Amino acid sequence: MASLTLSAVSKSYGGAAHAVDSVSIDVGDGEFIVLVGPSGCGKSTLLRMVAGLERITSGEVQIGGRAVNTVDPADRDIAMVFQNYALYPHMTVRENMAYALKNRHVAKAEIAARVDEAARMLELHPYLDRKPRALSGGQRQRVAMGRAIVRKPAAFLFDEPLSNLDAKLRVSMRAEIRKLQRRLGTTSLYVTHDQLEAMTLADRLVVLNGGKVEQIGAPLDIYHRPASTFVASFIGAPAMNLCDAQVAGAALHFGGIQFALGPHGPAQGPVTLGLRAEDLRLAAPGEASVALRIDHIEELGAQRLIHGAVDGQEVTLAMSPSEPLSDTLAVHVPPQRLHIFDTLTGKRIVGWDGAVTTAQSVSAWGAK
Repeated sequence: MASLTLSAVSKSYGGAAHAVDSVSIDVGDGEFIVLVGPSGCGKSTLLRMVAGLERITSGEVQIGGRAVNTVDPADRDIAMVFQNYALYPHMTVRENMAYALKNRHVAKAEIAARVDEAARMLELHPYLDRKPRALSGGQRQRVAMGRAIVRKPAAFLFDEPLSNLDAKLRVSMRAEIRKLQRRLGTTSLYVTHDQLEAMTLADRLVVLNGGKVEQIGAPLDIYHRPASTFVASFIGAPAMNLCDAQVAGAALHFGGIQFALGPHGPAQGPVTLGLRAEDLRLAAPGEASVALRIDHIEELGAQRLIHGAVDGQEVTLAMSPSEPLSDTLAVHVPPQRLHIFDTLTGKRIVGWDGAVTTAQSVSAWGAK
């Protein structure tokens, strides 16, 4: 086990725009870090630079305090689990798991002990003498993980390992990977474009956008306090509602109502208002509300997603299937759940902690 440090790591091709732009991350010993972002954001390129499969244009990667920029991949003491499993089709499961150790001339008894231990962890004993073609996708993925485990590396690198699995199997494999990583305590760097996968696996998330870090933090911290509209719209399902609003005087105006701001509220002018679908609810009699005109409904069983518009702006509301519906809903916007972003930069407005004073007058809250 070892720490992993990336210091201002960049990657460019032929002097063009950076695929990865000055990324710095400190991964603690035994920590599980997930790199998440849309396709083309640079997350796989960053992982491949850590593995030594891509040349680093500038910056430094350290594994266990040792700079590895010029160290061959085989000598970096890392194990990588790929999206396509990368198993040798002519070898049995046992042979696939033992192959890297044989190449390192590890003693036969030690190889057998390590393979047996990994097979026990991953419940692969019944399949040790099968070849990959006789295995399911989930079993192949477990073999790929077993091949990494037997090496006892300083760090695991996962490159979208669950992308080829069906939805049900991905859920179970997520749980297996997290449980296994906790048991082994191995430092891990994991790449995915699936924000749900990222939220459930990570000790900390690194959200990437256009080769740059948008935000680093614990999953729930990022979910509840996104640093930008990009993070707000990417982390969470459904995505956070982002609407145009206006700060005038000491109030924020949206959907025909006003929210009274504290003394350190945002500057006057247009802002972007962020609202989580699950934070909105049907208004009780006498509560201030916005009018949501329903466009369509998604029935998810335990939850119902209402997609509609408030003053022509798209808004999604999450509600119980048992609650009553009509063409237009009176929706309460809890003032303590507001997120406010700068309209020009998309960044969360700092210096304002989200507190909104609860004014009772009609002039503060609009018509009731």
